Amino acid sequence: MYINGAWEPAESGATFAVTNPATGEKLADVPDGGRAETVRAIDAAHAAFRGWAGLTAYQRSEFLYRAWTLMLERKEHLAQTMTREQGKPIRAARNEVQYGADFLLWYAEEAKRVYGETIPAPRGDQRFIVLRQPVGVVGAVTPWNYPVSMLTRKIAPALAAGCTIVLKPAEATPMCAIEMFKVLHDAGIPKGVVNLVTANDPAPIGEEFLSNRKIRKLTFTGSTEVGKMFARGAADQMKRVSLELGGHAPFLVFDDADPVHAAKGAAMVKMLNTGQACISPNRMFVQRSVVEPFLDELVSRVTRMRAGNGMEDGVAVGPLVDDGAIEKVDRQVKDAVAKGAKLLCGGHRLMDNGLDRGTFYAPTVLADVRPDMLIYREETFGPVAPVIAFDKEEEALEMANDTHYGLASYVYTQNLARGMRIFEGLDFGIVGINDINPTAAAAPFGGSKQSGLGREGGHEGIGEYLETKLGGFSV
Repeated sequence: MYINGAWEPAESGATFAVTNPATGEKLADVPDGGRAETVRAIDAAHAAFRGWAGLTAYQRSEFLYRAWTLMLERKEHLAQTMTREQGKPIRAARNEVQYGADFLLWYAEEAKRVYGETIPAPRGDQRFIVLRQPVGVVGAVTPWNYPVSMLTRKIAPALAAGCTIVLKPAEATPMCAIEMFKVLHDAGIPKGVVNLVTANDPAPIGEEFLSNRKIRKLTFTGSTEVGKMFARGAADQMKRVSLELGGHAPFLVFDDADPVHAAKGAAMVKMLNTGQACISPNRMFVQRSVVEPFLDELVSRVTRMRAGNGMEDGVAVGPLVDDGAIEKVDRQVKDAVAKGAKLLCGGHRLMDNGLDRGTFYAPTVLADVRPDMLIYREETFGPVAPVIAFDKEEEALEMANDTHYGLASYVYTQNLARGMRIFEGLDFGIVGINDINPTAAAAPFGGSKQSGLGREGGHEGIGEYLETKLGGFSV
């Protein structure tokens, strides 16, 4: 763990094992921290806050620039650590490291753009000045599916704003977090500004984040269920919260789009990170007249995707995170087939060619999916593409919005007017129009409804770590 600028074990000496989900191989033993370590990390962050917040924006920016430079120098090492620990193909891991570095660069620049303002006063002897100042100590919890970029997406804006931070990474991917904190340490960030507590049981750390009055802001990426728990707990002390939660993304294909081109995009984004992404399309609504060519191309592309160890050449699909994920995906597929869906490919755990040592599920396509099926309602987080035919635009929009989630969505159409109507009509925080990657460090990322609160990335991202202060001067 990394507390107050030093690396240390758990006070108890306890550790927990980290394994490779592709092979079952044990990779390392990591300190198993708890509440005591979390309290010390919070105290360190609290003690460092005034000094860090008191630096100029240019000084904080320089630290982030150094971290960005070091991260890119260590890109291959970070990517290989990620592939071994999380399982995604090495090419995808390299892309994630680059994406993660982008947040350090963006907020190194954005730190210098935290502007105040003056407001005309109603009295001649009065002046109003507005400052934006850092919230304070931040408690952060990050997920296993993007174990590098989700760290920088939180750490970079927090530090740029002048906040200090205590971070708890996912128990499945602590090695990626450790390597990233080595980058921050080597960048010279002052002791106490960034702190890392690793643990196999997240509950004591989350409880301390909620109860400790020195934590003024919580940022969490993960399940909607846990996010709601954080929101409820934060209310007791009115802590600021940013929550990036589950998704149930619709993927709409209209008859004026090229169905083959749309299917290519659908296959790529659906199987990204083996479907283990909150922006992964979970329901594919295709206009009836183009369903057949769409399905033909989708099945063709999905069946050619090779599953395996992400360190091997040609692997496009990695393992699921654990056996529980396999069981959830398989339960949804079996439920759909039992209720009349057509299984066009996949639909089973992969056990051949050594894949039995890992947690692999065959890339799967289902047709004739209906609203009474589990997969229509539940987030899958796996490599399954359910396809639903529709007839009219209004019907597609209604079905797409028929969910408690509201994170990402996708639309394929060549009709500009239709694209604008659907963009405005979809009740989702992110809409990709003929675009399967509508994300960047410079763009706001977040959802509506039960997909979360707040935004990460863009100039909105730093605003989540700032308070607005009004000064009224009598002159």
